[in-house]
Amino acid sequence: MEIILKQNVPNLGYKDDIVTVKDGYGRNYLIPQGLAIVATEAAKKILAENKKQRAHKEEKIKNDAMALRAQIEALTIVIGTKASSNGKIFGSVNNIQLAEAIQKQGVEVDRKSILVKGDNIKELGKYVAKIKLHKEVEFELPFEVVAE
Repeated sequence: MEIILKQNVPNLGYKDDIVTVKDGYGRNYLIPQGLAIVATEAAKKILAENKKQRAHKEEKIKNDAMALRAQIEALTIVIGTKASSNGKIFGSVNNIQLAEAIQKQGVEVDRKSILVKGDNIKELGKYVAKIKLHKEVEFELPFEVVAE
């Protein structure tokens, strides 16, 4: 029996895959649980059209993320903070302060997409943060923490 998966099913396949399963497994478990539908010719045509539209949307989202990456990489990020004479920061610098520093330069980025190694920076110096804008668009952004 050929079926189209509506959700990811462990050890079987991912959403929108067309897989072959035994009749009992398909009729008694996958279809009643809402995990799959029977792969008729009409269902296959609908699936193909949906994949085509989704691919177009994904391509646009990816291109937007690439453009945003180019804007962010062109920036020089310097975060000023209060620090002691030996270079220790009062408090810490994390992804929130980094997102605010990027926003001050006119580029909007979600703070949840920024990963600072060790989560918090407690000393002055140069660091690198990983920014993930899309599942295929991920890069490292160098920045510097200086005393005010």
